[in-house]
Amino acid sequence: MTRHPDILVAAVAFVRDRQVLMVRARGRDVLYMPGGKIDEGESPADGAAREASEEVAVGLVPGTVSELFTVVTQAHGEPDGRLVRMVVFGAEADAEPRPSAEVSEVHWVTTAAIDRCPPAGADVLRRLAALGMID
Repeated sequence: MTRHPDILVAAVAFVRDRQVLMVRARGRDVLYMPGGKIDEGESPADGAAREASEEVAVGLVPGTVSELFTVVTQAHGEPDGRLVRMVVFGAEADAEPRPSAEVSEVHWVTTAAIDRCPPAGADVLRRLAALGMID
């Protein structure tokens, strides 16, 4: 079996009222965390900030960004054994998140949305609930 390199991703968990912001991409029906691949030479925190700006048109309030955890799981839509390694940051947004770029909708969700998420997103919801951040 060919070993594929992990897909390195950074995401932001915007939490309010015991819900977390997730997005739906144009032409897709799954929900995922605002985030994406980390560019070469970019730190995970910088990647998370860039992706938040690109996908939900917000900046991250300085001093509120903290690394929460890393999820490592099968990458959605990739060959078996190809893993996504997602560094998840908590942060406050400097504006109301809204769809931007490839994102068509934003949703504030709880673990009730777990069945609408690919593996990494489902893991994030479980971990946020275990930390007592969302319902």
